[in-house]
Amino acid sequence: MPQNVPMWDLSERALQLRAFVYEHWGRHGVGPTLRDVHEALGFERRQAIHAYKELGLATYCVVDGDTQNCNLLKFQPYSAFPSQVQAFLDDELFCFVGCAMESTAFSKMPEHAGRTFRMESWCACCLEPISFTASEGVLSGYAPSEPLIHVSLPVWDWNNVDITLMCDSMNFVLDADHAERYERQVGRRGVLFTMAQALLFTKGTADTRGYDYHRPPDIVNPAMILKGMQMLGVDTSNWG
Repeated sequence: MPQNVPMWDLSERALQLRAFVYEHWGRHGVGPTLRDVHEALGFERRQAIHAYKELGLATYCVVDGDTQNCNLLKFQPYSAFPSQVQAFLDDELFCFVGCAMESTAFSKMPEHAGRTFRMESWCACCLEPISFTASEGVLSGYAPSEPLIHVSLPVWDWNNVDITLMCDSMNFVLDADHAERYERQVGRRGVLFTMAQALLFTKGTADTRGYDYHRPPDIVNPAMILKGMQMLGVDTSNWG
């Protein structure tokens, strides 16, 4: 999906599908099948696939458009495959979270009201466990200590195809030294967010996603995203 896509109004089918996927994943911890979509919304196969592709262009999800069943891979803040973050509810695995950055917004979803999640992840450098609790957007109980979020993909390369690589580049690290060692391991320079900066970075999404039925597409505008990072005090000099 290209960057700087001109804004448009999402179709009613796309809006209905987005709301249904949020509700279904928030209730069951897994994404819906095409049959689930058909039973809930009455969409035929091509209608559902077209709506998913529209939501993909709007950066809400990632689907494998080459598969006959339009396999649903990601629907932020959820991941259908093992990601860097697991969300546990009542000490049982509930689902995988889109990425380290999404873990700061995950518990704000309306379906998660009143729930307390334990987020389990690891340091990208040494794979040492990192955990914390998240409840309605409030993060606490960091162990072993409050981590940083390392982003190794420059904003200029976000969403070149879809958001998969962007999400893959957002990982926890124990501290700046671990971030530097991770950069040597993957051969990429990155930027670091404190958890407070990450919460502010995702606030606009967290406060409206799932609450605003008519929320417009999330257009990837690299220059604006970079400026927003810098306004939060994030040092982006590694990206030139």
